[in-house]
Amino acid sequence: MKHSIKFGAIAAALGSALLLQGCNDNNPHRSFNVEVTNLSNHQPFAPVAAVLHKSGYDGFSLGAMASDGLEQLAEGGDPSAFIAEADSDNKVLNSASGTGVIAPGSNETIKVQGISPKPRLSLAGMLVNTNDGFIGLDDVDISELAIGESVVLHARVYDAGTEANSEAATDLPGQGGEGMNAARDDRDFIVVHPGIVSQDDGLTTSGLNASHRFDNPGARIVITRTQQ
Repeated sequence: MKHSIKFGAIAAALGSALLLQGCNDNNPHRSFNVEVTNLSNHQPFAPVAAVLHKSGYDGFSLGAMASDGLEQLAEGGDPSAFIAEADSDNKVLNSASGTGVIAPGSNETIKVQGISPKPRLSLAGMLVNTNDGFIGLDDVDISELAIGESVVLHARVYDAGTEANSEAATDLPGQGGEGMNAARDDRDFIVVHPGIVSQDDGLTTSGLNASHRFDNPGARIVITRTQQ
């Protein structure tokens, strides 16, 4: 009987230790909810791609040429090639995309997780009433978030530099236009987006009006670390 009691006490202590280890904030397993809110007036977001990664991954950089995957995301709204590029990088822990369009004023939560003590986050998603505009966060350090803790960030709107900003309806996915075109006819490097001109400001060939204009930031991002 004494042996049974002793064994039971050891088992209980071991279970408690394992439970504490699972809740230990030093556990390298990290899970996050990434809530993306569209702050624009009339610019729906195509499905947003979120990438959890270690230091050294580069989804996009100001002044750099857009990858083929980013070009497809920024011109046509399809994040799959951007995610495939990320998944081929050994510094990437996990990637995911939203399930659909995020309307102005609406939000969607994307879940990502991975095993690393120092995770970082990047994301991108197209503004569909632009030629190649996208909201983005690049290489944000989220390693210090405790379980249940959140950080609020704001994402700017970038121009991929792969398609000239004609604003022609035939070139805009949000207006029924073609979207992705492999020919690059713009500066071919990433900049902060210069904004929409529209018909209302004299660009007669534009398929857009003043309601499609946007300011920075384009999106509100809330990153919450969740229980493992």
